[in-house]
Parts: sequence; structure tokens; C-alpha cells
Amino acid sequence: MAAQHKCRCELGATGAIAFDITAACSGFLVGLVTAAQFIRTGAYRKVLLIGADVLSRWVDWSDRSTCVLFGDGAGAVVLQAHTTDNLLGFELRSDGSQNDCLTLPYRAVPHAIHAKTSVGKGTYEPIQMNGREVYKFAVKRVPEIIEKALFHANITSDQVNWLLLHQANQRIIDAVADRLNIPAEKTLSNLAHYGNTSAASIPLALDEAVRDGRVKPGDIVASSGFGAGLTWGSAVFRWGI
Repeated sequence: MAAQHKCRCELGATGAIAFDITAACSGFLVGLVTAAQFIRTGAYRKVLLIGADVLSRWVDWSDRSTCVLFGDGAGAVVLQAHTTDNLLGFELRSDGSQNDCLTLPYRAVPHAIHAKTSVGKGTYEPIQMNGREVYKFAVKRVPEIIEKALFHANITSDQVNWLLLHQANQRIIDAVADRLNIPAEKTLSNLAHYGNTSAASIPLALDEAVRDGRVKPGDIVASSGFGAGLTWGSAVFRWGI
């Protein structure tokens, strides 16, 4: 939180509130939906939404099954009030019963602070992931939740200009696009360049696609984040008008 408040002061946004949303690879999507609700209620007119993770702190560099997959990154967007509500539909989910499929374990040793009360003190261990189970989860649940968000938006997949998924695995991206009947040329991917940057992956891919002219004002983007927890979510939005 200290870093957030320092950043807020450096931006000159001394009247703003800064806070964390901890949802791992789904963090940007959860943040997007949360920010939209503040704007919809009229509580705030402008929100700076940042997705960032430094996963090099949390990987086991001797475990080649995980350490080569992850990258450090940060991306951001500014949301502001508009006469048109461009968040067309969304859906958010979590399932703690599957948390051991992708998790950052915390090992605690109980320390007594009272005769009948103890507190756990310990440390985090490196990321643990069951890649096979995460893949099975993603290719089933992600298309389902995108279809839910499309239903809420009252549009169909053939009206989507771009599919933008959390950049976890190219096979997952391809499988989800195939299930939704969205052609490869409408799928955004930069995974080969940065790896899995967790909450940063969606805004990084979006930024590149906007800068190079693929994503244009008025385009409809179907996006989904999924990962540790397990958490997953989808948002369908119209870009930049």
C-alpha cells in the first residue's frame, strides 16, 4: 500500500483512493468490473486501473515446469464516465475448492498470543501449478463465462471484433477461440514475447493492439481472465468511444 500511495502522490492525484484487488491472473478483469461500478454509481468519474505482477519473486528457478512460463509486467488503462456505457456485459466467478491447481502456498507455524488464541507466522513458497488441471479448467470454464457475458450484452460471438484472453497458454487461447467460433485473425496474443504476466497480460496485449491500429474506436472486445484461486471472469466492452 505504501507504494500505491507514493505513486498516487507522484501522479498528483492526492484526492484519489488507491487500493489493491488481489485476484491473480483475473485481477485486471475484476478491477475493470469494480471500476465500472464506481463510475456507474456516479461516485467517481475517472479511474486509473493498473494490472501488474512481479512473478519472478515467486517462482522456483529450479522448477523448469513453471519458471520458464512466467514474466514480470505492468499495464494500465484509464476509465472515465461517458454518455454511453461501454461495459456491455460481464460475469465473475471463483472456486476455492480447486485452489491447489494454481496457488502461492503460505506455510505458517502457530504462535500463541493468548491462552486460547494463536496466529500463524510463516512465509510464502514458490508458485505451484498443476498445468494439466489448469488447462482442463480453462478450456471448459472460460468459453462458458464469455458466453454468459455475451448473453448479458445481448450480442453474439460473430459480433465480436476481438477476443482478448489472459495470456497464459497459446493452446488455451486457441481452444477457447475455436469453441466460440471466433477466427484466429480476431484473437489477440503476445504470449510468445512476454510469457504469462498475470494481471498485466490483458492490458499489455490491449495496449499493443491499440497502438498498432488493430483495435479501433467502436470495436467490441470479449475479454477473459482466469487463474489462481481459482478465479475467472469475462467482460465484453466497446473500445474507446
